[in-house]
Amino acid sequence: MVAAPQLLATGGLDYLIFDYLAETTMAILAMARGRDPERGYATDFVEITIKAVMRDALAKKAKIVANAGGIDPQACVRAIRAVADAQGLSPRIAIVEGDDVGARMPEFRDAGHRDMFSGTVLPDRPLSANAYLGALPIARALDAGADVVVTGRCVDSALVLGPLMHEFGWRADDYDRLAAGSLAGHIAECGCQATGGLHTDWEDVPDWPGIGYPILECYPDGRFVVTKPPGTGGLIARAAVAEQLLYEIGDPGAYLLPDVVCDFREVRVTQLDEDRVEVAGARGRAPTDTYKVSATVMDGYRCAGSMVIIGIDAAGKARRTGEAILTRVRRILSARSLPDFTATRIEAIGAETIYGSHARTPGTREVVMRVVADHPVKEALEIFAREITPSGTSWAPGTTMPGGGRPHPSPVIRSFAFLVDKREVPVNVEIDGKWVEVGIPPGSGHAGEAKAPPVPIEWDGPDEAMVEVPLIRLAWARSGDKGNIANIGVLARREEWLPLIWARVTPQTVAEYFSHLVRGPVERHYLPGVAGINYLLYDALDGGGTTSMRMDPLGKGFGQMLLDLPVAVPATLAARL
Repeated sequence: MVAAPQLLATGGLDYLIFDYLAETTMAILAMARGRDPERGYATDFVEITIKAVMRDALAKKAKIVANAGGIDPQACVRAIRAVADAQGLSPRIAIVEGDDVGARMPEFRDAGHRDMFSGTVLPDRPLSANAYLGALPIARALDAGADVVVTGRCVDSALVLGPLMHEFGWRADDYDRLAAGSLAGHIAECGCQATGGLHTDWEDVPDWPGIGYPILECYPDGRFVVTKPPGTGGLIARAAVAEQLLYEIGDPGAYLLPDVVCDFREVRVTQLDEDRVEVAGARGRAPTDTYKVSATVMDGYRCAGSMVIIGIDAAGKARRTGEAILTRVRRILSARSLPDFTATRIEAIGAETIYGSHARTPGTREVVMRVVADHPVKEALEIFAREITPSGTSWAPGTTMPGGGRPHPSPVIRSFAFLVDKREVPVNVEIDGKWVEVGIPPGSGHAGEAKAPPVPIEWDGPDEAMVEVPLIRLAWARSGDKGNIANIGVLARREEWLPLIWARVTPQTVAEYFSHLVRGPVERHYLPGVAGINYLLYDALDGGGTTSMRMDPLGKGFGQMLLDLPVAVPATLAARL
């Protein structure tokens, strides 16, 4: 309701980009379509945004590109046309299709495809299954004269790269430029995260309610400038943009996208003035010959309930309350010949449960007891939901309940991911009632060889006493998820501090710090262009996304947690900090 009108009021925009989809969103849309066949798309895009801005966008010749089609782009476009007809408008609307491969899941399963992370056999009846398409179909739709382009699942960055390919005539083998355009899309894909949102130094970011949304000024050679509408809140800062560069990427030397394999290690982020940051230096090479497919399947039910607990040792009372609820319900289930829960979790929110042994809240006197249970039978969780309320009068003193009433069971949606040959996924664009097949380059059988990774400068500290300071004094950080993998991007506040951070914050150090959460290995990657390090924490999110039972299923807090890590630094540096 804020972003599109704010950006259009700026004037001079060529494109409005809308990014609605994540793996969790696809699961939500699959459930919505199950209830109503016409609701498998991002309905807010049509009912709020399109109604509000289509007339203004067309008048100002700003084209609209959105992946709001979700798992039903045709239904989305029908809704857009209804809005346009009601307003007396006649936009040319293009649909990109081909990503929905749900009907072919038995075929892929029989061919031996398995989940690319766990090796699990694929479901033969998924709720959804969609290939992550690239930018070329969007470019072709714009080449054909579309005013509005609606896609289903595509990689987020393609929403920006497609218009750049169209505007600058970039070919499918202009790999350095495709990498640069993909980086532009990556920086902008999460909106205000590029303009001060989620910034480590959040106190420095003014006017959160009026925060400005990002504007990209792009150039034919791949350079781009990040800015925002004049007079808006937020912050255009090198550090904030660099944080977003590292957000939710894997190996920065081999960031795999359908159009290009990107190398972001030498990318430079330069502050031009108070409201402009330039990004340049991305490199690319030929893409692989496969698409990633994300599938969702229903896997039982989940219910999460909570109670507020106040007083001496509130955390201890919360844990005992959660255990009592689960024990009581298990007895009821057994008496009714129902199976046990498939998974449970108890958390004391406010007692730093997620920090494990690093928690600093002894004697917490106010917490929220959160208890979560999974079960294959909905009836069992309806019993569970009823038995949470009696804790308010039966057990711990100081127990109360905020408004909201009894919790309700909801389906558990699990995600699977696998690779499929691009040649097996025909991609089409429809405009003016005509379908055109888009020829997708086959790609190569591997990610190609990046140039040798840069070697960090070895830290050679002075011969003096060491003092521990929290990492936040030395660095900025941002974290996120890729399935069950958490990533933490760390950026040195001063370039000369990067060797010290590299020496102190090793993969072993990070693994030990998160040992209560992370079950797999930790690896790190060096980005000298932004004085940064990207840490990848495997098997870190309790399954991740809709599967995880944690209060932070997407690893958004991992970066903040790591910034509390004590780091030994020379006493003279500690004094300066």
